[in-house]
Amino acid sequence: MKNEMHLEFSALSENESFARVTIASFITQVDPTMDELTEIKTVVSEAVTNAIIHGYENDVDGKVYIDCTLHDQFVELTIRDEGVGIENLDEAKQPLFTSKPELERSGMGFTIMENFMDDVDIKSEKGRGTTVKLKKHFQKSENLV
Repeated sequence: MKNEMHLEFSALSENESFARVTIASFITQVDPTMDELTEIKTVVSEAVTNAIIHGYENDVDGKVYIDCTLHDQFVELTIRDEGVGIENLDEAKQPLFTSKPELERSGMGFTIMENFMDDVDIKSEKGRGTTVKLKKHFQKSENLV
């Protein structure tokens, strides 16, 4: 099985929950565990929030793009913005690092992504945006018939 969807929406904070719920609804068709679903929803929230707050710096004219591809045993997600990009990706990936301390951000977004997903690939170019590619393998319950 392979199924895919593409999502594009305005870079508004209120759309973060829309993205999280939409991806979760799409993924339920492969019957993930509750833990897997929760982890994917959390990762989508982190990546979308990063795009809105850091990528576009709350510029309402920006767009966030999500591609989601379902396979029998795993999901691939790409979350992309065309914002300001990340100046120092290695620094941004450090736990507790935030470029917006005045917003009381925890600086754990990339750390959460790396802990909840099997593969994480982040590419960013100054002035051109950031692309986060994520992959998670599903555990198949032995009790399913």
